[in-house]
Amino acid sequence: MMLLIIILLIAAATVLFVIAQYNVRSHVPSDQRLFMDPLPSSLKMIWPMVRFLAFYIGERLPIDYLEKSNRKLRLSGVSFILTAEQYFSVRLLAAIVALIMSFFSMAALGEVSYGWLASFTLFGFFLPLITLNDLHSKRKNKIIKDLPMYLDYITMSVQAGLNLSGALQQAVDKGPKGPLHAEFDGVIRDLRAGMSRTDSLRAMAERVQVKEINNLVSALVQAEKTGASLSATLSIQADQRRVERFQKAEKKAMEAPVKLVFPLVAFIFPVTFLVLGFPIAMKMIHGM
Repeated sequence: MMLLIIILLIAAATVLFVIAQYNVRSHVPSDQRLFMDPLPSSLKMIWPMVRFLAFYIGERLPIDYLEKSNRKLRLSGVSFILTAEQYFSVRLLAAIVALIMSFFSMAALGEVSYGWLASFTLFGFFLPLITLNDLHSKRKNKIIKDLPMYLDYITMSVQAGLNLSGALQQAVDKGPKGPLHAEFDGVIRDLRAGMSRTDSLRAMAERVQVKEINNLVSALVQAEKTGASLSATLSIQADQRRVERFQKAEKKAMEAPVKLVFPLVAFIFPVTFLVLGFPIAMKMIHGM
């Protein structure tokens, strides 16, 4: 009976996949990715299903949810890979895949629990959200790590006689690739498009939402308004960011012994006591 249910589910999933492929090709508009980043390999296989769900479900989602999702995608650096509607479709597909895999696993073990099925389905639905938050954290840490180096490049270029736009261009040309490189490149494109320097910097701070970038933009805008030395402002910002990075490194180094207590007590100490105590226990048993 269980084998028959599994075969019927596989057949139903196959039929749904074929229907989705047909609807995507006949009804769903073509995917315009001219100004989008290339899809990662993990999304290429399920992209027809993502487009299908996004077309039929995306327009029924609340506006507030879409705006919130767009903000999360922008902060995580994947807003040029998929839209908020497509992101919700990915979450639905992850929940469906988690449900099917958990059902097959439980059926193979001979016992299906509806509570565990619901738990795995919820986990699959929230897994893309966890991944997005992790990407946001990694992107933020990468920006904070690269910021002192870029500030050094900008400071040296300004001291050599370039204006801020030229200094940003030199920093983009010489600096390491990463999210901060892309953000400064976006500032340069905004400046070339006619946006003022203040507006382009504030737009970058709005996209990134990092405290260090906000402080830098505020200092540059204030220096431009008051006529203060741009070179001195950049030099102070570079030194401050470098000191903050060293302080964070020292804080993590001081937290390491505390974080190692649980693995030591839970895993290393019991094994050590077992290795040391086993020969003693065997001698005592044989001695008796």
